[in-house]
Amino acid sequence: MKLPVLGKNGRQESAKSAGCGCSSEKRYEMRPGLTRRSFLRRGTAATGAVAAIAASLSPLRELGDTDDFSVQKFLQKHYKEMDGKDMASALERISKEVEKRYEVRPEIRDIKPMDGVEFVYALNLTRCIGCRKCVHACVDENNQSRDPEIQYIRVLEMPRGTIDIEQGNHHYDHATVPSDDHYYMPIQCHQCANPPCVKVCPVEATWQEPDGITVIDYDWCIGCRYCEAACPYWARRFNFAKPSIPKEKLNTDMGYLSNRPRHKGVMEKCHFCLHRTREGKMPACLEVCPTGARKFGNILDPNSEVRKVLETKRVFVLKQEVGTLPRFFYYFDERDPINERVPTRAGMEAHS
Repeated sequence: MKLPVLGKNGRQESAKSAGCGCSSEKRYEMRPGLTRRSFLRRGTAATGAVAAIAASLSPLRELGDTDDFSVQKFLQKHYKEMDGKDMASALERISKEVEKRYEVRPEIRDIKPMDGVEFVYALNLTRCIGCRKCVHACVDENNQSRDPEIQYIRVLEMPRGTIDIEQGNHHYDHATVPSDDHYYMPIQCHQCANPPCVKVCPVEATWQEPDGITVIDYDWCIGCRYCEAACPYWARRFNFAKPSIPKEKLNTDMGYLSNRPRHKGVMEKCHFCLHRTREGKMPACLEVCPTGARKFGNILDPNSEVRKVLETKRVFVLKQEVGTLPRFFYYFDERDPINERVPTRAGMEAHS
């Protein structure tokens, strides 16, 4: 099995160079023409009146969800251009929208990345038993639609003897897991260091943050789904219908770039629970895992558990050949789940 190249500080590197060698810093070159950003700048300069723009945009109400459309949202600056006053205004608007829809006042914050932190995830395939508790904990934590249900994590039931994910089944419905003839491979956003999804976004609604998390601004997303097509890990989800969350299930602890409620026609995905992890907590999927298969932390910290995993375990990444340089790693313990029977949870507890 071909392993990733781990260089200084345990970071994964390309096979050609000890440096990243990627184009993640290069801006996507857009064709000349009218973009959302240029429309806003030209339109506001030309008219000098929000009322005139509002009148010109009124037909858009007929094209989408009228509950979710607002001129204020449309005219909102890009996240990277917003100052403290702009963000406070955006948070207040979102709070009012949530309160109107769910009859509860959320606590919503704009949580910035911490200095000296680069998050990575490691998943122990020896221990994963395919229980899918991580899937449902993620749905609950991140205010994902329940009807239709949107899930950020897919757990593949994989035939032993292969790592070809095209042979995996994420629709398995066994009464009990694990199955003796399979092992289990959860897949979610890999938070790539060279993310193809970012390159193809025509309005810069998705980008990579300094701590390695690729985020989406739901107010800027135009729903073109280019990012979904570009992702080799099936990690992005599109809201074909208006998301439905029972108000008693709403998680009111929200982040602007993470788990605030989305609306019809936008993309969403895993964001490493940044409203938790940027404040020193663990992702919801990790906390609920009954076997300790999930590890998460700061790769720049030489004493972090996830750093030690990458330095001492048999580690690999999915689709290394596509050059995305994932920050999501898979590893094994002393047993190889691809060729051996994964021990049951009861068996692991008996030997722990």
